Amino acid sequence: MSERAVAWLRELGAQDVAHPGGTLSAHLERVRGLLASWGARPALRTAGLCHAFYGTDGFPTALLPLARPELAAVIGEEAESIVYLYAACDRAASYPTLDRAQAAFRDRFTGAVHSPALQSRRDLAELSAANELDLARIDPAFREARGGELLSLFGRLRGLLSEPAWRECQAVLADTP
Repeated sequence: MSERAVAWLRELGAQDVAHPGGTLSAHLERVRGLLASWGARPALRTAGLCHAFYGTDGFPTALLPLARPELAAVIGEEAESIVYLYAACDRAASYPTLDRAQAAFRDRFTGAVHSPALQSRRDLAELSAANELDLARIDPAFREARGGELLSLFGRLRGLLSEPAWRECQAVLADTP
C-alpha cells in the first residue's frame, strides 16, 4: 500500500512543496523511516508517510481536501484514521490533556471535542514525535527555538510513546534550552 501512496504523493506534487529540510516528500519519507526504525506497525508507518495529506495544525498546505474514502482506499482505513487524527488535531487545545485517559481532543476541522481511545492517543503521540524530531534534526534553528518545549511535551507524553521514540526524543532534544 505504501508504494501506491508514494505514487499518489508524486502525482499530487509533494516533491515540489517546500518544507524544512527540502521538500514535503522528503520529510514524509524521513518520518516513515523514523517510525519504522522504532518498530512501528505498518499502519502507523504508512500514516507517517501520508500525515500531511490533509494539512496539519503546524503545516496548513494540504495535498487533498478531506477526501477520507479516497485516501482510505489507497492506504487502508486504519492508516487513514491516524492521518485524519493527526491532521485534525488542534494542538494548543489537545496536547495539554493527551496523556490523560479522558483527553479532550479538539478536531480543528469540525470543532468537536472527544476523548480518543488509548491506541489513538499513542499513535498521535508517536507520529507527533517522529514529525517534530525530523524537523529538529534537519533544522538547527527549529531545534534551538522549540527543542526545550518539545522535550517537555514528549516528557509529559512519555507513557504514550514507545521506548525507542522516547530515547530518540532525549537524544535529539536533551541539550536544548
